[in-house]
Amino acid sequence: MNSKPRTFSIIATFVFAAAAFVCAQTTFLQTAISPDGSQVAWVEVARDGSAIYVQSLKPAGKPRRISAAAAGKSADEDTIVWAPDSRHMTFLSDAESSNQAQLYVANVVDGSSRKLTSLTGSIASPAFAPDEKTIAFLFTENAPQSNPLMPMAAETGVIGNKVYEQRLALVDLASGKVRQISPADMYIYEYDWSPDGKNFAAIAAHGAGDANWYVARVYTLPADGGQPQEIYKPKLQIAVPRWSPDGKSIAFIEGLMSDQGFTGGDIHVVSSAGGGARNLTPGIASSPSDLYWRDPQKIIFAQNVEGKAGVATANVAEGSVSSLWTSEGTVTSEFWGTSSVSVAADGRTVTAIHSSWQDPPEIWAGTLGSWQQITHANQNLRRSWGELRDIRWKSDGMDIQGWLLYPSNYDSSRRYPMITVVHGGPAISEHAGWPKGFFNTFEFSSRGYFVFYPNPRGSLGQGEKFTEANVKDFGGGDFRDIMAGVDEIVRTLPLDADRLGITGWSYGGYMTMWAVTQTNRFHAAVSGAGLANWQSYYGQNDIDEWMIPYFGASVYDDPAVYAKSAPINFIKNAKTPTLVIVGERDGECPAPQSREFWHALKAQGVETQLVIYPGEGHVFGQPEHQRDVMQRMIAWFDHYLKTPSH
Repeated sequence: MNSKPRTFSIIATFVFAAAAFVCAQTTFLQTAISPDGSQVAWVEVARDGSAIYVQSLKPAGKPRRISAAAAGKSADEDTIVWAPDSRHMTFLSDAESSNQAQLYVANVVDGSSRKLTSLTGSIASPAFAPDEKTIAFLFTENAPQSNPLMPMAAETGVIGNKVYEQRLALVDLASGKVRQISPADMYIYEYDWSPDGKNFAAIAAHGAGDANWYVARVYTLPADGGQPQEIYKPKLQIAVPRWSPDGKSIAFIEGLMSDQGFTGGDIHVVSSAGGGARNLTPGIASSPSDLYWRDPQKIIFAQNVEGKAGVATANVAEGSVSSLWTSEGTVTSEFWGTSSVSVAADGRTVTAIHSSWQDPPEIWAGTLGSWQQITHANQNLRRSWGELRDIRWKSDGMDIQGWLLYPSNYDSSRRYPMITVVHGGPAISEHAGWPKGFFNTFEFSSRGYFVFYPNPRGSLGQGEKFTEANVKDFGGGDFRDIMAGVDEIVRTLPLDADRLGITGWSYGGYMTMWAVTQTNRFHAAVSGAGLANWQSYYGQNDIDEWMIPYFGASVYDDPAVYAKSAPINFIKNAKTPTLVIVGERDGECPAPQSREFWHALKAQGVETQLVIYPGEGHVFGQPEHQRDVMQRMIAWFDHYLKTPSH
């Protein structure tokens, strides 16, 4: 299931290849507002890497490039963080070696930069100390890979003998001296400086990083390298720790999260000395996804709201919530993840990458609610797909939301095929934004299909009760929600019920496998990185801890709860022609799962094809493989669903 990459350099490689295939568009990876709100910086994919730009807002200026690379040279440069003085920033660059990013600091006024580190391994999440004399960062020494989305290393020899821990490190700006201050047996996922610069709030766990994020706890850690103190053990997953301006509290988001980086849950606050945490947003009908302290009594946060992006505030003393802004498009300060904005020190000036189904991604900045478009890099792009509409329906008495993409050149007198696309996760949400490069199912609209994007129970966007509604029930209520949506669309629009298809990646790939074993209503299916057998999957995947909150126990303690949701146990029902796609080195949804399902379909005489892409992980980074996936998927659906309209 999709986890967020921990460095933007990885994303840049993936996005550049994908964007080159889909359309000649500028892809933005990150944006950040200066603390004083006067400048905005962003990262965009360049011809041979990625580039950093800074533009003045007060007064309005033109973009200036900040780079560690020599004139005329390119590099992957990303992960920008402003200093408190708004005159300096730190960033990552591989200007000296394409195989190793290092930490740099830049003077934004004159554009000069200098290298701070000479390390071997993964560097991530830098942050200036309040006094600007030190930069903290996360460091995994000699890391063989950066995250579970990427291709897993071949497993030979003694397995699991070496654990690479991501540690909290400090670099002194004057001397360049680097110190690792967190314990060698602890993995630090996220952190935040205390206001006085003497401590850190950290989300951390002992053991292998990819799996143990799901059981991480909140710690405080002295900046001088003393022993961490556990201050909160959550019931579910936690993310985005933020220390209050008065130093008394630490806020974070806790909830049922299937994927690191795709954050959603309730906002909690705990004393920095430890103790019980207080939920500030119980019963909220949305999913907070990022947060900042505006002052000691008010938190500003981004959220997912029924397939939309929004920003709101929470009053710490009262526990009240006030919505500030909502958009049907996507709003994020990073390419990869859920809704977020970068907020200046005034708590009102923000920047984000904003897009909609009609408008391609651009950088926006200014006062929230009256902000302005800053870049116009994609102004010449024109969409090739039809209209996208917000749709609602009932399922088991619940209100379910989704999006329906109409065929381009839609004619109400004709009847059309439809493809249902189930998102990954399951705890993420479909939004109405401009499509990203890989697995771009908007392409079906230009080929004469309706495309249905449901947000069934288990998705983010309607509060924790809704997100937790598929616990111990994968393939139950969530599948009924999807089918109820299909029924509603078939009932109200000119669809041909004999030309329905289904597809998805990761959890969506699982749901595709599940669908063809539960119903014969779909006449073609494409499963990407799916899960066929939860019982065998438990021992094959690299992040097994994610399954405990969803199934209630390990497969060894309660095999029945896994068995009832396994498509392989219902394979005798399958009759739908199914294309099965997976990466050879996928650690999250391993290739044997796809092979098992393909083999079972073949044994039942069902038309099927399996394609295993060499060297690929959970997401595909090689352009030729991305193209091949789209071409095969389009050809598969066209073959089984396309007949003359009538």
